[in-house]
Amino acid sequence: MTGEIKAQLQSHREVMELVESRLAERLEAAVELVATALSEGNKLLVMGNGGSAGDAQHLAAEIVGRFKLERRGLPAIALTTDTSILTAIGNDYGFEQVFRRQVEALAAPGDVVVGISTSGNSPNVLAALSLAREMGCRTVGFLGRDGGTIGPMVDLDLTVPSQDTPRIQEGHITMIHILCDLVERRMFGDLATNS
Repeated sequence: MTGEIKAQLQSHREVMELVESRLAERLEAAVELVATALSEGNKLLVMGNGGSAGDAQHLAAEIVGRFKLERRGLPAIALTTDTSILTAIGNDYGFEQVFRRQVEALAAPGDVVVGISTSGNSPNVLAALSLAREMGCRTVGFLGRDGGTIGPMVDLDLTVPSQDTPRIQEGHITMIHILCDLVERRMFGDLATNS
């Protein structure tokens, strides 16, 4: 079993090296996009399915609460958390509309709408991001594989170049942590840390 553990850790390192070499500049652009939007009084809306729903909640929690710096809360909403909304929309309009309807209700021009999809093909994420663009929001995709159908239609795609879902998710959460750290530091400077 030790050999398999080492192989998985090596696979993780290889994907992180690809993330570093291929996505560092795009991640920097995402930091600027999110920090500028939040500085201008806009909000962040985040969505995904399954493990990506958990990542969406994690991202929103770090923005609203804090990542490392003791600072004021910032507006971020995970569209994955309200079971009454999700089940009502899913029942009345279909599962493909669960995020689109929330974007319609909550998004405003200038907001940043983030979709997380390891395949890049989640129909409910695609529908919401399409509407967000029509509404004048900026869109970011944390994606996997080749970016799928979502990659070409978002303003900024952060596609982890792997076919392995766990490695894609590890790339996403690493980039989410970097995004939260750098947004916080860009907006609030070197406040005393509380980590």
